Amino acid sequence: MKIAEMTWMQVEEYLKTDDRCVLPLGSTEQHAYISLATDSILSERLALEVAEPFSVPVFPVLAYGITPYFMGYPGTVTISPSTYEQLLQEILGSIRRHGFRRILVVNGHGGNSPARPAVEAWAGRKDGVQLLWHNWWKAPDVREAIDEIDPDASHASWMETFPWTRVDGVDVPQEHKAPVDLSGRDEISPQGFKEIMGDGSFGGWYERSDEEMKAVWAVAVSETRAKLESGWSS
Repeated sequence: MKIAEMTWMQVEEYLKTDDRCVLPLGSTEQHAYISLATDSILSERLALEVAEPFSVPVFPVLAYGITPYFMGYPGTVTISPSTYEQLLQEILGSIRRHGFRRILVVNGHGGNSPARPAVEAWAGRKDGVQLLWHNWWKAPDVREAIDEIDPDASHASWMETFPWTRVDGVDVPQEHKAPVDLSGRDEISPQGFKEIMGDGSFGGWYERSDEEMKAVWAVAVSETRAKLESGWSS
């Protein structure tokens, strides 16, 4: 249930019987031959599908994250770690103020993870608040499903090339890219990183069949839904 499709009165009524909500996190950054908004598209879609059976509200995706290493690629937007941590804590503070106490964060961008300790520490200081931070693409069941197809799969490869992240009119390469050496990434300038990365994919096949993609997606929905349904401490 999208917060964007609810009134405040409906939220108030919902909170009389349930205190769960979902906050998807994404990024606006290069993804080779697929959408710059891939991380946001996937985290928000996943959150909505996961929450639907329970009618749990899903807040709009936070579509900007921490991604300085991709600033050599046009269209990428980055936020400093300190700003991102503060922004998340203020968003979560608003959510908590209204009565939400069990908050599932569905994160779709690895670069956002440095903010996780601060966010979890924030939750730990608030009586009655439980926060689950879920990196959906690297959760055990999802990663096992990916590795069965291509253990080299990584950023901007087939594992993110779903029908809903492809861009019309763009031909996606059909070959397999060897994994790129990412050592020393934090010491390389954005332009230098682009020279090493080339098209932006970290390695693996660029595209797989829709059947394989839907199977991986089903695993992601199931694994994440289990968090929302029963991942809370009693």
